[in-house]
Amino acid sequence: MESVNRVRSIRIGTGLMVLAALQWGMIGVAGRVAMAGSVPPLTVAFWRAALGALLFAAHARWVGAGPLRAEDRAATAGLGFGGVALMYLAYLNCVQQGGAALAAILLYSAPLWVAVGAWIFWKERPGFRGSLPLGSTLAGVVTVAMASGGGPQSVRISGTALGWGLVSGLSYSLYYLLGRRLFARNSPARVLAWALTIGAVALFPFVSVVSMPGRAWAATAFLAVVCTYGAYFAYAGGLQRLGPSRAATIATLEPVVAVVAAYHVWGEQLSAVGLAGATAVIGGVVWSAREDAGDDSPDRAS
Repeated sequence: MESVNRVRSIRIGTGLMVLAALQWGMIGVAGRVAMAGSVPPLTVAFWRAALGALLFAAHARWVGAGPLRAEDRAATAGLGFGGVALMYLAYLNCVQQGGAALAAILLYSAPLWVAVGAWIFWKERPGFRGSLPLGSTLAGVVTVAMASGGGPQSVRISGTALGWGLVSGLSYSLYYLLGRRLFARNSPARVLAWALTIGAVALFPFVSVVSMPGRAWAATAFLAVVCTYGAYFAYAGGLQRLGPSRAATIATLEPVVAVVAAYHVWGEQLSAVGLAGATAVIGGVVWSAREDAGDDSPDRAS
């Protein structure tokens, strides 16, 4: 009976993780829809953070989550500025200038930044086996950077788009570097409510007052409700049932979903060289996740 329950739990967990990856994979497509009417990325990023903050704050209140620890407020502020304000802005700028597929691939440069941060702050060295997946990810990023499009609907690879994409990966790494302690010591909903609020406040002074068409509002609401709130809780449920290694491996479906969605919705195409680089990036992340079976912290809330 115990084995039957375990199999059932794994199946449910796998389904939840696939659902989370599907929701995250739609960020780029929804972002392009939100910005299609000349709405600036900054405006979309602000409203995604603000609406997401309201959802997580309501959830934290509903479940009776405890207050954020006073000693964790500085780290949460760092997550809000870097992991929310900067990450949302960088990702959407990469989507606008390079396409949804490129943004999703470069977001997964995060393991490289995590390794650098862990070495600087905690003197953790990955070792030979740990260096191999990082090398694959780095080679993939370099290959994508060198790739050129194959047609009028190809992914637009430029220095600016690459820069924004790598910044989004750096910002995403904060969920590993800061989040592994924050989520272990506090209610995740409470942490995210604080971080998203701080991110929205940081973005607000720079937001232009523009008239957003109904389609842009709908896409922005989709980003907040589905790609932020819904995806995180699907991921959290999957993580509880599968463990971090398997959960993180399944989560790498996200850039695959993003590439496929961008192709079918917008006609975005990677060249053969670009596809090879994307495969190396995703392969490096999967490899790293399998090597890192001991990490038990939630690692994603993009």
